[in-house]
Amino acid sequence: MSRIGRKPIQVPGGVDVHVGHGVVKVKGPKGSLLVGLMPEIEASLEGAVLTLKRAGDDRRARSFHGLSRALVANAVAGVSEGWKKELEIVGIGYRAESKGSEVVFHLGYSHAVNYPVPEGITIDVDAKSGRVTVTGIDRQKVGQVAAEIRALRPPDPYKGKGIRYAGEVLRMKAGKQGAR
Repeated sequence: MSRIGRKPIQVPGGVDVHVGHGVVKVKGPKGSLLVGLMPEIEASLEGAVLTLKRAGDDRRARSFHGLSRALVANAVAGVSEGWKKELEIVGIGYRAESKGSEVVFHLGYSHAVNYPVPEGITIDVDAKSGRVTVTGIDRQKVGQVAAEIRALRPPDPYKGKGIRYAGEVLRMKAGKQGAR
């Protein structure tokens, strides 16, 4: 039995969960999400507890049991609290600013990089501290947008300039050694 898959999901107050055929609909104060389930996984709602069980014990059902539970739990947490990723912009002259439905990054290139904000995601830019905060209800989409922003200028291993996750630890390289 999957250790993650057999854990029940506590549904907080203000969150509605509807279990359909192969789909779990989660609706909360921040929005609503749909999570598709594999045919081998069955969801059942009893009061404020959501449990996922697998129909058989074959390899495919076992492999998707924990994954399906994690996806549904992330959806429940997303519609009630939301997900957030913070990034830091490090470097002289490196900055970001919000302009309508896109964020403009100045990252040492010969041109500014325009990043359109996807649907369901909000990006807050703090120009003074160089922090960019990506928030939303879909954990996968929040992580993907944060990864795309970081990929615009990954941290340099010699000086550390670029865009990094908040709290990310970089392994710095030594650089050139002078004549002895």
